[in-house]
Amino acid sequence: MSTAPAPSTTPVNDNLKGYRGVGRAVLERFGVGVWSDVEIESTRGHFRGLILPRAVTADDRHIVLKIASGYNVGIAADSITAAKEVGRREAHYKIPEKAFPHDPQKPNVMLFGTGGTIASRLDYRTGAVIPAFSPGELYGSVPELADICNLQTEKLFGVFSENMGPHQYITLANRIGEEIRKGSNGIVIGHGTDTMHHTAGVLSFMVQNPPVPIIMVGSQRSSDRPSSDAAMNLICAVKAAAEGDIAEVLVCMFGPTSDEYNLLHRGTRVRKMHSSYRSTFRTIGDVPVAMISPQKLVHLRADYKRRRSDREVTINTAFEEKVTILYYYPNMQPDIVDALVERGYRGMIIAGTGLGHVNKPLYPAIKRAIEAGMHIFMTVQTLWGYTQMYVYDTGRDLMALGIVPTANMLPEVAYMKLCWVLGQTNDREEVQRLMLTPVNDETTEREPYNGYLVYQGAIPEVQEFLRTIKR
Repeated sequence: MSTAPAPSTTPVNDNLKGYRGVGRAVLERFGVGVWSDVEIESTRGHFRGLILPRAVTADDRHIVLKIASGYNVGIAADSITAAKEVGRREAHYKIPEKAFPHDPQKPNVMLFGTGGTIASRLDYRTGAVIPAFSPGELYGSVPELADICNLQTEKLFGVFSENMGPHQYITLANRIGEEIRKGSNGIVIGHGTDTMHHTAGVLSFMVQNPPVPIIMVGSQRSSDRPSSDAAMNLICAVKAAAEGDIAEVLVCMFGPTSDEYNLLHRGTRVRKMHSSYRSTFRTIGDVPVAMISPQKLVHLRADYKRRRSDREVTINTAFEEKVTILYYYPNMQPDIVDALVERGYRGMIIAGTGLGHVNKPLYPAIKRAIEAGMHIFMTVQTLWGYTQMYVYDTGRDLMALGIVPTANMLPEVAYMKLCWVLGQTNDREEVQRLMLTPVNDETTEREPYNGYLVYQGAIPEVQEFLRTIKR
């Protein structure tokens, strides 16, 4: 392995933000620094780009360049053999801000922020993406919004989506109710994508029969990246909220991987299905409610709740925190169930195998849990399909113990609904009645023929299909 080059007498560039150790020594040796437009020769090839500051928590062994494509590349400092400055282009952090124009003929939309990044700038000192959120910042970043509506914004929280919880759900639901009663024509919620489907589920129960669209939106890739989906998602979400006639809680995200259109997914049937694809959100066991682009909205189904002119909405923010999801796996031990009872848990959603099964050694612990007052419901970890516990002895035995099947409710939705139900009652019959009474298609009578489409790559018929569509 090559050693770090020793500092030379070359004049030192004082602008070495975040660089230390080997990386700093290399920059000092070649007399270049942050915001230098450079040509670099290394043992890995030739590079041309802008030297970026390092995050304060980053290692000291790499130089980071922003290259012409807009992406960043890290170059091992000890592989660099030459670096030449050919210009300078210091970045400006502030997003252009313009007064958002008001048009009395356009609908009024409220955008609530929870911490997800829609429009953003990158703070290269810390590596953090800083959201643009004021109406002026959003207008400066996505001026097309002014063609759609009069936009107001309110930042409710600044948390990563994995940190969303009952406090945020309840605050958000109450603010939605207040804003609807004040006269907003639509609501948009900026949210991190990782748990967006959880929040969509709980809001579907906490905010019932709204007269206007409630659209959740996020971005898989931040606005500083050339492949960002942020602007497209935001434009489509605002259009759905301002002009759409679907008065439900919906998730608005990319349909295909290309920038063609977004899909509007019902909040109780949507799930994030890929860690990085822009088209990660899918309606499970059903079809999306609509397609939407910056130009038009196309309905894919007719059984949606329509926009109304009144200001009536039911807000019910009940929530019990002592509820869990138990994802069953072979050889699961009964002490897990016993421990949950000992810790005072009142409800459990089991994601069972197949049609809704767990192993026999769990039976005594499940019986003890139900006798202690726990409410246990069964979903399926296959996601698609129904719990059908009457087919095999295993399912029938579990129902005899007191476990209740939940048709085709998704595990995360069942979890959110049980939290909501147990926040209102502990009566066993009433809990079961509320859990099994659909609020907004969390269970459906049937799965349509095109509600389950999972194509397996490499097989001939699928490859032929893929060759006929845009990639």
